[in-house]
Amino acid sequence: MDLEVRHLRALCAIADTGSLHKAARSLGVSQPSLTTQLRRIENLLGGLLFSRGRAGCRPTPLGRSVLTRARPLVAEMRELVTETRSAAARSAGPRLRIGSTANRSIPLWLRRLRTRLPGTETSLHMDVSANALLRLVAAGELDVAFVHEVEGCPLRVPEGLDVRVLVEREPQYVSLSPTHPAAANQAVDLADLAGDLWMVDPTVDGEWDGLRRVLQAAGINPRMLHGDYLTAFQLVATGEVVTPCQPTSRPRHDVVVRPLVGDPLAVRLLVAGRTGAADTGLEVAYEELAAAYEEENQSSPSGGSPLLERSRELGGD
Repeated sequence: MDLEVRHLRALCAIADTGSLHKAARSLGVSQPSLTTQLRRIENLLGGLLFSRGRAGCRPTPLGRSVLTRARPLVAEMRELVTETRSAAARSAGPRLRIGSTANRSIPLWLRRLRTRLPGTETSLHMDVSANALLRLVAAGELDVAFVHEVEGCPLRVPEGLDVRVLVEREPQYVSLSPTHPAAANQAVDLADLAGDLWMVDPTVDGEWDGLRRVLQAAGINPRMLHGDYLTAFQLVATGEVVTPCQPTSRPRHDVVVRPLVGDPLAVRLLVAGRTGAADTGLEVAYEELAAAYEEENQSSPSGGSPLLERSRELGGD
């Protein structure tokens, strides 16, 4: 086995995420495959590169030494790929590569973009990890990313990105079974859910930490179950769990959606593109997303919450 750029990229991903699970997701491979690859790399180099514990994966002294040499090589290869792809894209015609975490505004957004940019090929890449999407934009593999940042859990924004605030604070709601006693209320108090089993997806950046912080602040320590949100909604319908959800989530005959009293749980909605990159489509993407978001909110059962803030740059007025 010879050491290749893909192996160096894997080492950097593990170091950046601090987790084999998260690194595997960002690289688009399975965790067992990445674990096997790491073991082979360590065997080739003759020592452990990461120590593994409850806090995740941390580079050993040998690992730090390897990463010091690996990062510039990976960055140079990324730059080469970006420049080559940009040249190919210019010869093939305009395109807009979009990445996004889950949001009900996406179908309207894509429809508006294809109307606004009829000669542009628009593609969509979905990921539960906002940090992974931001890294793809920084690497030139995506042009624009629409992500959410859980309140109290800042994202790791790579250098060289122009990040714009679409919504400064979007309160998150809760979904529960229609037979739940709290479902009869117009707004649900967290205390009324203290005895419930909560389900949350820990692979969504900040989701678990943000919810735990809010629940602890409310003085409750409910049971928690980890899993994806598709499964969560199925379990909500049977009354097994309650789960946080977006305010635009559509209720069903077997699921009700309610705001939380005091709006303790919230996210910030962000749009990111590369700083100074020509023809990335960030401006157009932002404008059309804002319109799509407003349209989706106006038609939502929550009554139509407008954009709370449009800021051109992160932290701007």
